[in-house]
Amino acid sequence: MLLDGDEWRRTFDAYERDAWRFEAQPIYTMPREAEHIDRFLRGEQKPADHNARWHERVRGYVTSGRTIGRVRIVRKPLTDYQRYQFAWGIPGNIGAGEDIRILDVTQEDYGLPLTGTDWWMFDATRIVHLNFRSDGTQISREMFTGDIAPYLEWKRIALAHSVPFSVYVKELGDLRT
Repeated sequence: MLLDGDEWRRTFDAYERDAWRFEAQPIYTMPREAEHIDRFLRGEQKPADHNARWHERVRGYVTSGRTIGRVRIVRKPLTDYQRYQFAWGIPGNIGAGEDIRILDVTQEDYGLPLTGTDWWMFDATRIVHLNFRSDGTQISREMFTGDIAPYLEWKRIALAHSVPFSVYVKELGDLRT
């Protein structure tokens, strides 16, 4: 089943305990972010309200006793989009209550499915695929109806080999270059 608009929002918001994302694309092409990425690359300051709607949602989940997190897969050198995410996006998401870890697969892929599909896992029972074109444009969101055992294992592997964002970013230095 494809999930768009309000149906996607209802599906996401319905989780009861834990929402977790496997995030593996080197770039996400979203029109609403283009201006922000350009500003970041020009060395401008991050707007105070950057990503405020998502932060509000995350705070709501956390306040209600739910958790939300992700493992962000990267390969060096980081793409401009990843540098933007690391400087402008992820710190605010963490501040709002999201647990974000980084798994660098430059040297080893750990047997993870590093394809054109990311996914959200809700309550360790439901998977939603996020399908992308090679340029990072999202094609669709789709409820997965098969065996989730491999996803549980991939989550375990990703968490076991990843590090907290704050640990990873310390090693990077200046994200603008």
